[in-house]
Amino acid sequence: MKKYITILISIVCISSCTRQDPKEQIQYLDGYWSIVKAVLEDGTEKDFSISTTIDFIEVEGASGVRKKVQPKLDGTFLTSDDAETFELKIENDSLRLYYTTPFDSWKETILIAKDSSLVVLNRDGKTYFYKKFTKFDF
Repeated sequence: MKKYITILISIVCISSCTRQDPKEQIQYLDGYWSIVKAVLEDGTEKDFSISTTIDFIEVEGASGVRKKVQPKLDGTFLTSDDAETFELKIENDSLRLYYTTPFDSWKETILIAKDSSLVVLNRDGKTYFYKKFTKFDF
């Protein structure tokens, strides 16, 4: 039992030492992101092996826009005029996105932002895992 506790403590220490700087995360947000899975607060996972929509994120300064788009086979995207704007803030050593629409306001916390992966925690305790979308190549 002590062996398992020691391993668990080691994993926690290593992962906390490799925490990303929130300022550095901002540079990776731009682009097209395809959802891979969602993990609910109770640990239940939902896989998104096939998804017809992609999240497009564009950051400019301390704000940005997030849109849902649908990829087409020719490499272009179908999009609507619907978009959610957000403000970027660094709080408690974490990068947060604050959204405001006429219907609601909420925040999301960026847990990981790298060139090819993005992990976001929402207000309901759901963690969303994304990978960088690559256009279809035939």
